[in-house]
Amino acid sequence: MGTTDSTAPALGTPSAAEGRVGAPVSGTPRPGSGGRLARFLPALAAYGLLVALLLASDTSVSDVARYTFYVLWGVLLPGTLVFRALRRRPHTLVEDLAFGAVVGLVLELAAWAVLVGLGLQSAATAWPLAVVVPFLAVPRLRRHWFPRGYRRTSTGWNWSVAGVVGLTSAYLYAAVLSRNPIIPDTETTRQYIDLPYLLSLAGNAKNNFPLTFPQAAGEPLHYHWFTFAHMAMTDLVGHIDLPVVQMRLMVPALVALAMVITAVVGHRLSGRAWAGPVAALLVFAVGEFNAVYPNNTPNWTFGAPLVPLMSWASLSLTYSQPLLMALIGVIADVLRGRGDEDEDADGPVRDRVPVLGRGAYVLVALFALASSAAKASSLPVTLAGLAFAGLMVLIGTRRIPWAIVRLGAIVAGAQLFATAVLFKFESYGLEVVPFGNVQKYWADPAHTRTAVTQAVVVAATLIAFVLNHQLRVVGMVPLIWRRRLRLEQSQWFLLGGALAGPTVYLVVNGFNASYFTLAGLPFGVLLSAWGYCEVFGRAALPARGKAALAVGTLAFVGLLTYGIYNYAGDWATFALKAVGDAKGTKSYTPLVPALAAAAALAAVAAVVGLLWWAAGRALPGLRRRGGLVLLTGALVAGAPSLLLDVQQSKHVVWDGAWPMPAGQVEAARWVRAHSRPTDVLVTNDHCRSENDWAVAGQNCWNSLSFWLSAYSERSVLVEGWAYSPRLMSEKSASFWDQPLLKLNDDAIHHPTADILRELRDRYHVRYLVADRKPAPESPLLKSLATPVFDNGRVAVYELS
Repeated sequence: MGTTDSTAPALGTPSAAEGRVGAPVSGTPRPGSGGRLARFLPALAAYGLLVALLLASDTSVSDVARYTFYVLWGVLLPGTLVFRALRRRPHTLVEDLAFGAVVGLVLELAAWAVLVGLGLQSAATAWPLAVVVPFLAVPRLRRHWFPRGYRRTSTGWNWSVAGVVGLTSAYLYAAVLSRNPIIPDTETTRQYIDLPYLLSLAGNAKNNFPLTFPQAAGEPLHYHWFTFAHMAMTDLVGHIDLPVVQMRLMVPALVALAMVITAVVGHRLSGRAWAGPVAALLVFAVGEFNAVYPNNTPNWTFGAPLVPLMSWASLSLTYSQPLLMALIGVIADVLRGRGDEDEDADGPVRDRVPVLGRGAYVLVALFALASSAAKASSLPVTLAGLAFAGLMVLIGTRRIPWAIVRLGAIVAGAQLFATAVLFKFESYGLEVVPFGNVQKYWADPAHTRTAVTQAVVVAATLIAFVLNHQLRVVGMVPLIWRRRLRLEQSQWFLLGGALAGPTVYLVVNGFNASYFTLAGLPFGVLLSAWGYCEVFGRAALPARGKAALAVGTLAFVGLLTYGIYNYAGDWATFALKAVGDAKGTKSYTPLVPALAAAAALAAVAAVVGLLWWAAGRALPGLRRRGGLVLLTGALVAGAPSLLLDVQQSKHVVWDGAWPMPAGQVEAARWVRAHSRPTDVLVTNDHCRSENDWAVAGQNCWNSLSFWLSAYSERSVLVEGWAYSPRLMSEKSASFWDQPLLKLNDDAIHHPTADILRELRDRYHVRYLVADRKPAPESPLLKSLATPVFDNGRVAVYELS
């Protein structure tokens, strides 16, 4: 990722050349010091590893090649050209490509809207010509094909970023790709319950602008659905089957992009190249602090953990991460002002990074609009960060920070557009209930605790929340401390976003509120990496010290992982007995293991700190470096979650993984191959069954059936309605049009010629799809409709 073969400077430590103002962090290599291929070797290695892992997980060579073409032609090329035209001066090639890829995602949304809105899906592969032709024809734009003036990032930085990408790819292979078939291939295949629903939205996006709710034909979809427009364009431009996009290609590519853009933004904002890879590691490789194994859904004490959800269970979160990180980067770039070298509170000169220029405001608008319906939690947290920064700057300078006002207006406009036009003010069940998500841990309905005891329990709950989700942002503390709250505007913005995410979670009730916590994490991670690099730089470790710190960190993570994996149950038993909760019946029981583990680690840190201080009197090399060791340990305390998630995937089935029988998928894909996008389907299957209807006459209670709309890519008159915006906001479980539901079901179980005629003429139904496991179809159906498919489990009838 980058363009150099030069030697990397020490992490956070100014090189010898940095003693003079404006000296670059990364030196320019001498001519002939390395070939062109060597400059790109880290990127090629990361790409090669990912390709190898995709092929090992049964992805075809053709699909990998098609997806590579799609990324280069449909995302990277147009996006990079437009980004180059908007930024003032080049900085590094990797920055142009990273921001260019994110700009390409935004341009793709506009292309999708035009193509699908006009019914020109067949021309999707050619849409980048709308960008390429002007950049070839207009003389002032031609220079952006081969810009000059790039600074070369160091070899160490390139390999570090490539290593982070490789780590994410390896994790995804071990935990996801190797565990889930592209298309369910047996009757006992299980699939995470949300995945067919998300696939159905992507199929709908291939043919509808704006999207509709595919499980209830014609019902509007007030939801953050930009992710599925992206999936649709991947299919239309690259001609790749949607299940392959969902189950193999999209997630690793977007996670890799998120890692690279995080590294670029970390460098740009802090002026320290190594803040980038550190931030990328913290945002992905270090997860939530938890002493529980296996850590399945019931153990998610404070909402969604980032690592599993960013990998495959929440595609909208995966898609939104690079967009949000790019938005943070351009906003903070505007706030940091000039592109000259800056001097830190401690004196060393930071890397000169040129500002983006006036085009940054255009980029803010593009990224804000794309983020608005990529993930609904992104812009509120960003707005809160801007508001916080504006308030602190106003208090500190007693002047209106007009740059913040302008940026706030742009982001607020994008939020208003999404709220009013796309979401239609739907709340999806979220409501303001202060501490509604955490108060269950201090609940005392029988009033058996004293006031002091209750206060301790409340405080312990909030401490557990901070430890669980926020430990990896602790690097911001030394940065803020040493500046004595005299922060730059960009730092106030990052701090505001970092505080806003968890604050919203504590104020707004509902599981989906945890996505606000995850939206605030990138802000905090960038500031944390910035602070860590400053601490590292002040420590001025020699080469041996750096090696010792690296080895010690890996050993600490390994021991912690080993301990949790082997002794989590014993530790929980011990901790619960220690607090007088041997039966595990208290409201705070789920929090005790992690709190006890944190207390034990703190005690160990205190002992080590005393020994370090004592040893420092005899060994001067240890002095003033213990803080770095302590900070490193705190930041990586959540690292076992990544390793344990891989191990868990081998032995423990995810809660929420429900049957997805191959017979259903086969029938749905037959329908897709023999129908038009405008055709509507009818089915008798509205529910998912945890045991695939093994019990005769099992009641339908969840309305979570999405398989037909997912794999047929067609709208269904009434399928599973549980995720409809209408019901999520009303908190109801019943379908809103009972006469229509009765008409739908009667067509399968009590058919008449009049019912079928009404379905065909009024609702444009072409196929009836009967799943015999929940209940067999009526024998009369064969005489009223034409049987066209039957695999024993599912029968399909056509209305002529």
